[in-house]
Amino acid sequence: METLSVTVDAQASPDRVFAVLTDWPRHHEWMLLTRAWVVAGDGRSRGSRLAAATGVGPLSFVDTMDVTGWRPPHEVEVRHTGRVVRGTGRFHVLPRPDGGSRIVWEEQLHVPFGLAGRIGWRVAGPVSAVFLRLSLRRLAALALRG
Repeated sequence: METLSVTVDAQASPDRVFAVLTDWPRHHEWMLLTRAWVVAGDGRSRGSRLAAATGVGPLSFVDTMDVTGWRPPHEVEVRHTGRVVRGTGRFHVLPRPDGGSRIVWEEQLHVPFGLAGRIGWRVAGPVSAVFLRLSLRRLAALALRG
């Protein structure tokens, strides 16, 4: 199991950040190379199922997820159930004293392909963190704009 965690501060309130974060069809507006949609349920409660296509053309995959935690406006947790991405993901939206938010994105992932996957993670992990941090910065900006 490998852990990935990134944090970004936002000027928007936790309510606003959480609303944009969990508007799954809008993910393409802030999450790099990703579009998401609700597969089952309302997308705003435990038990809902989500899917997200990440990548470009033949270098893309679909990540399926079950919503396992739903505590608005502070936390949403998913269990990744796809063939490529497996493990858990969690977004925390924490209030800051200035009225803004701190957004924390954590992933605990099962890295595929045994030893080769673990070696590859030494490069993929830091690169993924850069992409996640950039995506969270885009989320913070989008939440502020509306």
